[in-house]
Formats: sequence, C-alpha cells, structure tokens
Amino acid sequence: MDFYCDQVLSGRIAIVRIAETEQVLAFHHTQPYWPVHIVIIPKRHIASLAALEPGDLPVVQEMLVVAAELCRHITAEHGGCRLSANSGDYQSTKHLHFYIHHGSRLRDEDGVPIGGESVESA
Repeated sequence: MDFYCDQVLSGRIAIVRIAETEQVLAFHHTQPYWPVHIVIIPKRHIASLAALEPGDLPVVQEMLVVAAELCRHITAEHGGCRLSANSGDYQSTKHLHFYIHHGSRLRDEDGVPIGGESVESA
C-alpha cells in the first residue's frame, strides 16, 4: 500500500497542509515522531530517491525548493532542523518523501512512544 497516494493525495485522510505547489504537497505528519514533523511529497507517484529517473528531477527540485523555505522558517523559530529521506527497507511507505523534523524523538522506529508516554496524533 502507498499511504501517500491511497490516503493523503486521495483526500481519504485529513491532513494539515503547510505548503503546496502544482507538483508538491507539504503537511504535518499524521502521527509525528518529533515535536515538529513535516512531510513533503510529490503529488505523483515516485517510489524513492533510488528509483529516480531523469524526468523526475524537476519534481525533486520543486520538493527541495519547498523544503528550503520550510527549513528557513523552522530554523528561525526553533534554531535548526533536519531534512531526511529513506530508501529501500528503511522506507515504510514506498512513495518518495522528505521529512523535516526538529526536537527530541517522540517515537522509536516502530512507532512506539519513547518513555512510555502517550503520543497524540497530529
């Protein structure tokens, strides 16, 4: 299953949009792993960075333009952030996505709250 195509882009799941262009959507993660956790996706299916083809590069460039603007905003507000992407076995959803995140981790890699505290969905 491709969560981003099947749930987010289809409108089946409610999201809080942060930025949007013709080809890119940025929104708050629906179950954040960090206090600030933003997802940036292409609006068309691209499996991963490892699967990029030459025709995908303009979309990835647009993703980076959106990421740069959001990183500037988060850095101004919080002092810094991280931009990351996963590929292959590290990618639970096989749809290219970047994360921008800030703060101490709220959940482990399996989504289990760290420290036994309940973590609310965003």
